[in-house]
Amino acid sequence: MGAAGPEAGGGAAVRRPTRGRLRFALFAECLLTGVWVVLAALPVITLLPAFAAGCAHLSRHLDGERSTWRDFLAGLREATRSGWRFSLLWWAALALLAFDLRVARSGALPGGPALIAVSVAGLLAVVVLGLRTAASRRPGTAWQAAARTAARQGLAVDPGGSLLLIGGLAVLAVAAWQMLPLIAPAAGALAGCAVAVERRARV
Repeated sequence: MGAAGPEAGGGAAVRRPTRGRLRFALFAECLLTGVWVVLAALPVITLLPAFAAGCAHLSRHLDGERSTWRDFLAGLREATRSGWRFSLLWWAALALLAFDLRVARSGALPGGPALIAVSVAGLLAVVVLGLRTAASRRPGTAWQAAARTAARQGLAVDPGGSLLLIGGLAVLAVAAWQMLPLIAPAAGALAGCAVAVERRARV
């Protein structure tokens, strides 16, 4: 008798996708997510909720769960409804730091270079805190609680992840500077980076 093959008993051999195909599928999903995030962020105030919905979409994709554009829209509605106050506070902090940077660059105050360095560091810290908060937040969780967790992870548990996000922001800025439409795929790559950083912090 011959050895039983993969088709013994009438069953067909199951072909699993190769690692290269899985990586390409994730890359394509990031690009698509970037388009969704950019469109949802056009009202500006919805930038953080849109990023949160995009990160949640990529997390479901990585976990093998169902994730469609309808799920993205449902997540966007929930994140916007619960997070518009936090988003306003985040934008206000960015506006204040941007104003400080403008004043420091004008030379109207003494110690201009030091003030510029502090303002730039503050801007990066606030942006990274917002991104890490959006990536780590789960539906039903208060944004303030997610922000406290993100701050602890970004400063104490995983400061390297914050540096990775700063690198992702630099890539996004360069892409937008070279050609504005590239901001969509770059935003998707940044969301993928935020998801990876958030998962790394949980390990």
